[in-house]
Amino acid sequence: MSESELPVPALPRRRGARRRDRRGRGLRGPLVPPTLPAWRTRADKFDDTVLRCVRRLEKRWPKELAGVEFAVEEVPPSDPAPWEHRTVALGRYFPADPPAGLTHRIVVYRRPVLARVEDAEETEMLVRIVLVEQVAGMLGRSPEDIDPEYLGD
Repeated sequence: MSESELPVPALPRRRGARRRDRRGRGLRGPLVPPTLPAWRTRADKFDDTVLRCVRRLEKRWPKELAGVEFAVEEVPPSDPAPWEHRTVALGRYFPADPPAGLTHRIVVYRRPVLARVEDAEETEMLVRIVLVEQVAGMLGRSPEDIDPEYLGD
């Protein structure tokens, strides 16, 4: 027998080791269909919470919040503002810069907020507090003026 005719020994398989995609065709379908609540990610749910709170504020202050940009970011930037040197920011207001073409912007930081809450109800309450405080700072009013149901401190 020549070398090319020698049988190739089979590699030993580990016991219990299974391959998920045995024949290389990929998954047959999504693991969770879009009709189930698990389809939405935690980030999507958080964005929805922020959007609900923003809509609530916009109903009360439509003129003052017209053109204000609301955003969600994962974490605050690594260069904190001078007044944030010992705390982690939950949200931040960035004033408008007309020469640069920037409008007023309020950002809510998702991970610091979620680190302080246990469920969806607390998340909504904390997001609401953060947004009310940032809008109050932007408009130069007290948080109680912005939202009579404000529960700060």
